[in-house]
Amino acid sequence: MDKKEEVKRRRQPKELNKQIGERCRKARETAGYTQEQLADQIGVSTQFLSDAERGVTGMSVNTIVKLCGVLNISADFLLLGMEEPEGTESPLSIYTRMKRLSPQERELVEEVTNLMMKSFHLPK
Repeated sequence: MDKKEEVKRRRQPKELNKQIGERCRKARETAGYTQEQLADQIGVSTQFLSDAERGVTGMSVNTIVKLCGVLNISADFLLLGMEEPEGTESPLSIYTRMKRLSPQERELVEEVTNLMMKSFHLPK
């Protein structure tokens, strides 16, 4: 086998990488990120993320941890496709989502939350 054929063989998507990549793509789209935005958030190139979503390349544990944190998904979901049971959302998930907002957006969320608390007659 010559070098070209060897490289081509190694670049063929593996089934597990394809499944993980598909779940990654769906989670990214659900979270409203472009490939460029997500790649920037997790510290990889857009090309790497594109390759990972197509299953051409695998991801390191470090990248998977970052990806799960940014997309607010579990590693069980990303790696195994296991859905989280209803009502088991992590208490950090709201915090994780808030971290992604700009300061102006966080201020708006705080104002809305304060109005909701006031309507429920709860202290700030």
